[in-house]
Amino acid sequence: MSEAIAQEKEAGWPWKASWPLALLTLIAVFNYLDRALLGLALPLVKREFGASDTVLGLVTGVAFVLLYSVLGVPIAWLADRYNRRNIITFGLAFWSLMTALTGFVGSVWQLAMARFLMGAGEACAMPPSNSIIADLVPPRRRPLAMAIFGTANSLAFIIFFPIAGWVAQHYGWRAMFLAMGAPGLVVALLFIATVREPVRQSHGGDARPRGGAMTGGAILGDVADLFRNRWFGWVFLGVTLMGANVWAAGAWTPTFFARVHHMGLAEVAGTVGPVRGFVGAAGVLAGGFLIDRLPAHRDCWRMAIPAIACILAGPAEALFLLGDVRSLWLSGFVATSFLSLIHQGPIYAATMNVVRPGQRALAISVILFGASFLGNVVGPSAVGLLNDRLAAEYGPLAVRYSMLIIAVTPVLAGLCFLRAAFLPSESARPRAMTYPSRQ
Repeated sequence: MSEAIAQEKEAGWPWKASWPLALLTLIAVFNYLDRALLGLALPLVKREFGASDTVLGLVTGVAFVLLYSVLGVPIAWLADRYNRRNIITFGLAFWSLMTALTGFVGSVWQLAMARFLMGAGEACAMPPSNSIIADLVPPRRRPLAMAIFGTANSLAFIIFFPIAGWVAQHYGWRAMFLAMGAPGLVVALLFIATVREPVRQSHGGDARPRGGAMTGGAILGDVADLFRNRWFGWVFLGVTLMGANVWAAGAWTPTFFARVHHMGLAEVAGTVGPVRGFVGAAGVLAGGFLIDRLPAHRDCWRMAIPAIACILAGPAEALFLLGDVRSLWLSGFVATSFLSLIHQGPIYAATMNVVRPGQRALAISVILFGASFLGNVVGPSAVGLLNDRLAAEYGPLAVRYSMLIIAVTPVLAGLCFLRAAFLPSESARPRAMTYPSRQ
C-alpha cells in the first residue's frame, strides 16, 4: 500500500518545479531565436555581402553548429558533475552578447566567426536544462514537462520572430541582432538570482556526479557506454534525421517564401512566426498531453506516437513545397508545423528515463550532436549547394526543389523511432529504465 501511495504521489505535478521550468523554457526560447535570426536576414545579408547560397548555407549551418555540437559533449560531461545552473547562465550571457555583436560584422567571414562563437555559448544550454528538468519532475510526468520545455521553439516564432522581422524591415538586419541579443543578458541575471541547482535524483540507477579528470578517454568511454544500448542508437539516428529537417527548414523557409511566393521580409516573419509558432506549440503540447495520459503498460507508444508524427510530416512538407495554390501550400505548412516537433518532448523524456541519472546531460548532448552537427551539415548546407546547382535551370524556384530533402528525412526518422519503440524488451531496457517493461 505504501508503495502505491508513493507512486501516486510521484505521478502528481511538482509545482515547485514550475518556476525553474518556466525560466529554462524562456532561455530555450532565446536559444532557438538567436540561431534562427540569420535565416530571416539571409536575403538582406546576401544583398549586402554578395555571397553565394553555398557560402550562406555554410555560414548558417556549419559555422554555428561546429562549436555548438563539438563543445556540447564535454560541457554536458561537466554538467553531469558540476553546477548546471552556473553553466547555463554563463552560456546564455555569452551567446546573447555574440548575437548583439553580429550587428557589427563587416564581412561574411566576420559573420561566420560571430556564428561560430554564438554556437559555443548555446552549447551550454540544452543538455544541462534537460538534466535539471529530469531532477525536478518525476519520470511519468517528464513527457509533459519536456513538451512544455519543447514549446520554446514555437514561442520564439510566436513572440519574437515577428518583432525581429519588423525591426529588420524598418531599421535593418543589424539592428535586429542588437535588439534580440540584449534581452538574453537580462534573463541570465534573473535565472542565476532566482533558481537554485537542484539535488540530483536517483530512480534506481547511478546518481552521479562523480569525480575524475575530464579527459578524452573518459568522455569517449561514457559515450560508448550510451551506444551499447540499441535503443539509444536508433534514437540517435532518428533525431539526426529530424535535425536535418528542422535546421534546413529554419534556414531556408524565409528565403523560400521570398523567392517562390514573393513575400517581403515583414510578411515572411508575420507568416512564419504565428503559423509555425502557434501550430508548432499546439503539436508539441498535444503530443506531450497524449503521451502523459498513456497507461503504464503502453510504454512502447511513447515512441510510436512521435514516430507516426514524423512519418506524416514528410508528405506535408512535399505539399508545402510543391503546392502552387495558396490553400494547398498553406495547409502543408500548417500540417508540417504541427507534426515536425511532436517528437522532441517524448524522445527527450524517454532518453532521460532510459540512461543513468549521472549521464543525462551527456546523453542529450550526444543526441544534439547528431541533430545539430550532422543534421545541420546535411540540411542547410545541402540545400544551399543544390540551390546553386539548380539555379541555372530553375532560377529562383530552385529552392523549391532543393528543399525536398526535408520531405524525405522525417519519414526515415519516423522509421528509426518505430524500430526503437518495438525493440524486444530485453534489448531495449537499459540499467536505469523507469518505465515498466512491456507485457
